Amino acid sequence: RVGVWVQRPDKPPLPDGSMREDKIAAIGIRIRRWVTFHGIAINVEPDLSHYTGIVPCGVEGHGVTSLVDLGLPVTMGDLDVALMRNFEPIFGDFQTVT
Repeated sequence: RVGVWVQRPDKPPLPDGSMREDKIAAIGIRIRRWVTFHGIAINVEPDLSHYTGIVPCGVEGHGVTSLVDLGLPVTMGDLDVALMRNFEPIFGDFQTVT
């Protein structure tokens, strides 16, 4: 499976008895004509009803969640700070684009 998944013991198990998992983030990379494209998507507080018709990564029985849905009181600003704090030692200084 691709992406970042979290176990959901608060949800009923799958028919085979295994624990349900929900997708909380996606990581992507593409290489085309010697150019790389990459990105991440982290669900902070989306309207999860928009995901009801989506089967994440084609994996049946699993859903989509967000940081706020998991009970973490965070904002997009909090996530930006955390990402910058963790990316800067790896990628060096960078400017924030507004």
